[in-house]
Amino acid sequence: MATLGPARELPPVAGRSGRRHSDRLRRGRSAVWLYIALALGLVLMVGPFIYMLLGSFKTTGELRQVPPTWWPQQFTLSNYTDLFSRLNFSRFFFNSAAVAAAITAGNLLFCSMLGYALAKLRFPGKRALFALVLGTLMVPGIVTFMPLFVLVANMGLVNTHAGLILPFLAGAFGVFLMRQFISGIPDELLDAARVDGAGEYHIFFRIILPLCGAPLATLGILTFLASWNNFLWPLVVAQTEDMYTLPVAVALFATGQQTSNLGLLLAGAVVVVLPVLLVFIVLQRFFTQGIAMTGIKG
Repeated sequence: MATLGPARELPPVAGRSGRRHSDRLRRGRSAVWLYIALALGLVLMVGPFIYMLLGSFKTTGELRQVPPTWWPQQFTLSNYTDLFSRLNFSRFFFNSAAVAAAITAGNLLFCSMLGYALAKLRFPGKRALFALVLGTLMVPGIVTFMPLFVLVANMGLVNTHAGLILPFLAGAFGVFLMRQFISGIPDELLDAARVDGAGEYHIFFRIILPLCGAPLATLGILTFLASWNNFLWPLVVAQTEDMYTLPVAVALFATGQQTSNLGLLLAGAVVVVLPVLLVFIVLQRFFTQGIAMTGIKG
């Protein structure tokens, strides 16, 4: 008859609970240090923007105080009234808004059309064309800056809205982004539409575009941000003050006769930054969804 061996001794319950307690303490301390680091990073990132916003409501004398103050001692709107009345910032705002809106709309349309063609249509040279698109992503923009300006100048588009808009109506990144997303749409859905007699334009506008809300929002935010903050191209193409965009106007005022008016410069910076923040906040959900769903397909 088999006999049972000696029973194993279990470790004391108090010892196990003590180890669990020490593990919880270590995890708690690690979480505390993580939150402290995140809070410090948040302060370093958001602090300058908060100071810029509050400083735009201060007088120049208060901005020059040492030590500086955060909350305005004398709240004033004169910086914004001078910005749009005396310095013609409404014209600069219109130029930036018109250029950014036109470039964003053009990229949403043309990049999605090109992405659809590269993803779903069959034509000779398709792979070579897609390789060319990928190759242009690796070329720095400054390399093509001068040839692009010479082309625009030869077309007589210098100092015009068309010269600010036309070179950027379609970008290689937008084509790649839309192609990657559209590649994941089932071919059976498009084939069924073709069997029912739908043409390619009908398929694109009635089937493809409604399914591309997330990548279109992502592309729209990135394009609007890049166009709104573009400085070098408007600085070269816009040769008279009535064609300046907001970044160019703020930069020129920062080096001109308004250098000493710190409140006016901070108000101008707020006007430049605020529309971009509002667009991102409104479309943030679509932006993160588009980034998550795009770019992982071959």
